[in-house]
Amino acid sequence: MKMLLMLSLAASSAFAQNYPAKPIRLVVPYAAGGTSDILARQIGPKLTEAWNQPVVVENKTGANGNVGADFVAKSAPDGYTLLLTDVGGLVISASVYPQLPFNPSKDFSPVVMVSYSPHVLAVHPSVKANNVTELIALAKANPGKLNFAVSGIGGAPQLAGIEFAQRTGVQWTYIPYKGGSDAVTGVAGGQAEVLFNGMLATWPSVTGGRLRALGISSSQRVPAAPDTPTVAEQGLPGFETGSFQGVVGPAGIPKDTIAKLNGELVKVLNTAEMKERFAKQGTEVRTGTPESFGRWLATEQAKWAKVVRESGVKFD
Repeated sequence: MKMLLMLSLAASSAFAQNYPAKPIRLVVPYAAGGTSDILARQIGPKLTEAWNQPVVVENKTGANGNVGADFVAKSAPDGYTLLLTDVGGLVISASVYPQLPFNPSKDFSPVVMVSYSPHVLAVHPSVKANNVTELIALAKANPGKLNFAVSGIGGAPQLAGIEFAQRTGVQWTYIPYKGGSDAVTGVAGGQAEVLFNGMLATWPSVTGGRLRALGISSSQRVPAAPDTPTVAEQGLPGFETGSFQGVVGPAGIPKDTIAKLNGELVKVLNTAEMKERFAKQGTEVRTGTPESFGRWLATEQAKWAKVVRESGVKFD
């Protein structure tokens, strides 16, 4: 038995040393143009360059990211199929989808947190509100009449809307779209009036005049939008939501391989070039160890389970 264990450890170590020996599939569970997709297509070429192996970005959409997540959860745990996703949405899914075909807590290997892009609270230009206070007053005067666009039922943007509604007493109607970029298009086109969505995917529509930003859901103002106040400073202290992006793989990936993936991603993401590029898009690089990422996932799952439980909102 001892000999078998030693052989197994030796094989695992040799595998990690040779990794990667073939192309890596980086699955994005959302449509093209959203935050996860934009980040994957910026990170993929850097990994390809570092390892001299193609990193292929694949969009596997459906069920608010759960189709792509399930595909990765059931893939071989060899480090060649990874998921880059809104990990906030991944942990929330356990609370809003009781019949998931995978277990978000057990079926993934945390690799690394990638970034944080605060949500933008934005409205169609025709909406008669120029700040959070005016939006609250408008929504209260028209309960249930404002359509709130979300990137998918039960996703982080909808939970941001629910937390906002809980704290302010407003009511609005949630309109689901197939992804963040579709939700932005829906509000810009006038099919819905308001949304929370990741800044990375939303800000170009604000600067282009297709949306009006009322607030940023970060703890402090962001360099990319210094004149846009936070939601917190407009009467909702501590309000911090957003698109937390991260990379996970199937459960059971050898620790040496996880360590190699983590090390290279941390190195790539923390270059001056990448940090500057992200900052200009309203996104903050956030990296750490696989262990710290795993602890964050567990904490977030507990936090949002409480929000969902107290909201009374039905997600079917």
